[in-house]
Amino acid sequence: MLDMIILDDHPLVRQGIRMIISSGNCVRIVGEASNSQEALMLMNEKHPHMVLVDLNLGSESGLHFIQEAKKAGHLSKFMILTSSATRSELNLAQTLQVEGLCLKEALPEDLLYAVDVVSRGRKYYDPAFTDYLLDPKEDSDFSELTPKELEVLIALGRGHSNKEIALELFISEFTVKKHVSQILMKLNVTDRTKAALYASSKGLVQYERREESMTI
Repeated sequence: MLDMIILDDHPLVRQGIRMIISSGNCVRIVGEASNSQEALMLMNEKHPHMVLVDLNLGSESGLHFIQEAKKAGHLSKFMILTSSATRSELNLAQTLQVEGLCLKEALPEDLLYAVDVVSRGRKYYDPAFTDYLLDPKEDSDFSELTPKELEVLIALGRGHSNKEIALELFISEFTVKKHVSQILMKLNVTDRTKAALYASSKGLVQYERREESMTI
């Protein structure tokens, strides 16, 4: 039996998801959360096999929650539910190795199928996103970053200093400087200010206004 937590800021949506998931035979809902803090507390308590995450959690981002959960050492599989996503959000989901990405408009049987695929150790990304995920023409520099470099880039976008980044990511300032150098080279920019502007323009900085959203 697969233990699952649902993270969505709308109670009615959580109820609908619970009804759908519970209609299957292999998943047990062990908790619901309306924000990242509640979800992290539930994960510490329940240690779920999978977390179903809304991409847009009001003032929070589902991707930011996944980053925090992975940083905390949780080994759960993550499936994102969304109605729309920017190209940079899709790329970030791939970089974070998110196991599933499903449309909220999917049929109940499609959601159950997606959960089953992910539960068996495979990835499921809704076919509606395939063209965007496979298109190599945009954000090629972005895709060259390692997960740790991506974390440093996001911190740069928030205006953090090397010392602040080192404290946040539990690494040395020397390591931060090395990551920044690699980021500048891979993004082909000359300084950290331009890198920070790049992070903002690509929608990587959490709590910023979502722009250029493509509705599927």
